Amino acid sequence: MGHIYLTRPLGDVVEQFRQQLPGELRTHYTADFPPSREELLESVRGAEAIISLVTDRIDAEVLDAAGDQLKVVANVAVGYDNIDLGAAAERGVLVTNTPGVLDEAVADLTLALILATTRRVAEGDRFIRTGTEWIWSPEGYVGLDISAGATLGIVGLGRIGMAVAQRAQAFGVKIIATGRRAHDDDARSLGVSPASSLNELLSAADIVSLHCPLTEDTKHLIGAQQLQAMKPGSYLINTARGPLVDEEALADAIESGHLGGAGLDVHEFEPATNPRLRTMDSVVMLPHIGSAGDVTRNEMASLAFRNVVAALNGEKPITAVG
Repeated sequence: MGHIYLTRPLGDVVEQFRQQLPGELRTHYTADFPPSREELLESVRGAEAIISLVTDRIDAEVLDAAGDQLKVVANVAVGYDNIDLGAAAERGVLVTNTPGVLDEAVADLTLALILATTRRVAEGDRFIRTGTEWIWSPEGYVGLDISAGATLGIVGLGRIGMAVAQRAQAFGVKIIATGRRAHDDDARSLGVSPASSLNELLSAADIVSLHCPLTEDTKHLIGAQQLQAMKPGSYLINTARGPLVDEEALADAIESGHLGGAGLDVHEFEPATNPRLRTMDSVVMLPHIGSAGDVTRNEMASLAFRNVVAALNGEKPITAVG
């Protein structure tokens, strides 16, 4: 029996499942950093299962290093762009993800970023921390009143997009969307109107929020042309995947005054962040914490382990990709 390799410690959930696993569980020594490429290639040798995170590139080289006995790669994330699905399929390796359990947490953070950018919350916080003398001003840190007729454009109305729409409805915003569920009755009940195209959404929305997967087709979905199509003074929110946005083009659009700002939980070259965007007061940047609720992270890890247990017992995983 081969071992199960976990690329980062995942807290108490590990102990809950250790006895259920049909093989030895081996874990990378720290949660702070992922294993190096060399460590990963060495640690997966002989593994029957790999439990990976979005920071781990699981490609043909890793799959071959593991060996023919590898049965499953369980990604602790809803996205799986870090895994070469074609290479896995060629080798008969199952791939799983953790959809559903993080929808609410990511939607919560999306609304937090919307408010932090449009109402200049982070900007005001940074100012106060400078210790600069100040007095209330009628023009001080005035931002966008989203509850006074603003339009939210959701690009990719899947599960997370629907959760965002549900929350946004409470603010009284007009909601338009693209995506597979934009025409559904559930979307209509939340006041969502389908946009006929991405450009129509971009030109109408005061806030554009991205909720689509990263694929070859969606890389730089928002580039210079799309940013110029956005409404003057509008805001871009990205809690999906960094490479959906051409960040140099985004910096140009904000620097020129065309856009009002941006809220980014994910970054194009993560963990590196764009140096121009870092200097802009109207940009809020977070270290990919969309799913970082205590309950949510435990549920993600639990689902990944349950997928592994199922696969190693010859059963169908709960959330297999494809």
